[in-house]
Amino acid sequence: MTFRGTDEYIASQELQLAVNAAVTLEKPLLIKGEPGTGKTMLAEELAKALDTDLIQWHIKSTTKAQQGLYEYDAVSRLRDSQLGDERVHDISNYIVKGKLWQAFEAPNRPVLLIDEIDKADIEFPNDLLQELDRMEFHVYETQEVISAQQRPIVIITSNNEKELPDAFLRRCFFHYIQFPTPEEMQAIVNVHYPDLKKDLLAVALNSFFQLREVTGLKKKPSTSELLDWLKLLLAEDIDPAVLQDKQNEGGLMPLFGALLKNEQDVSLIEKIAFMTRRHGA
Repeated sequence: MTFRGTDEYIASQELQLAVNAAVTLEKPLLIKGEPGTGKTMLAEELAKALDTDLIQWHIKSTTKAQQGLYEYDAVSRLRDSQLGDERVHDISNYIVKGKLWQAFEAPNRPVLLIDEIDKADIEFPNDLLQELDRMEFHVYETQEVISAQQRPIVIITSNNEKELPDAFLRRCFFHYIQFPTPEEMQAIVNVHYPDLKKDLLAVALNSFFQLREVTGLKKKPSTSELLDWLKLLLAEDIDPAVLQDKQNEGGLMPLFGALLKNEQDVSLIEKIAFMTRRHGA
């Protein structure tokens, strides 16, 4: 198996090498990068490329590692016992399979996405070390050992909200997705909007990358936000000349709400535009 990206996902040479190395080593691939750089989409497109199932485990601040294995629904069993339900005699009726269990018993080698692992408690990654290493775990209630039929391809994403433990990092193959260059971004846009006029794309990309370079910006716009913005420009049939008009909306580009996500950044761009006009005058 060699991953080279897909028609819908432009993967850099470095990212292709990282995916293929992780598959060869049979290690989880830990992907970091700015939000909106396609970390989650990588797992989706990899599953499509391999024509296999994608099992997604989206992590929240309250997520516990045990939930990825299984959960025992004691409340339902107690309720059924009070109602005299015969199901209570088989405890396996109250075992809820987690995402790792689903991946372990998949008939074909699946892609398992553990998305935004850094949102969970600091102990969460360490609590999965043995299961990801041995590809098996013990179900205490039924005394079963659940082993993977074949080792799933594990993609783990992180937004760098907190540091991950060294013991966990040692077991992963790591790759940081660099933000696309203008040339790479143009290729990405061409995939999504092949009929976009070249003059509009050139001006829009120039405005986008200039915006990302503004010092003091609280949240830089991402790839996904650029694609949203371009979709709006197409829907509104915005003329490229309008994007170049620095007098527009106090120096803001049309439909800027797709790119700027907080009032501090909007205010900053307005101030910079005002100072630029004042200096020019």
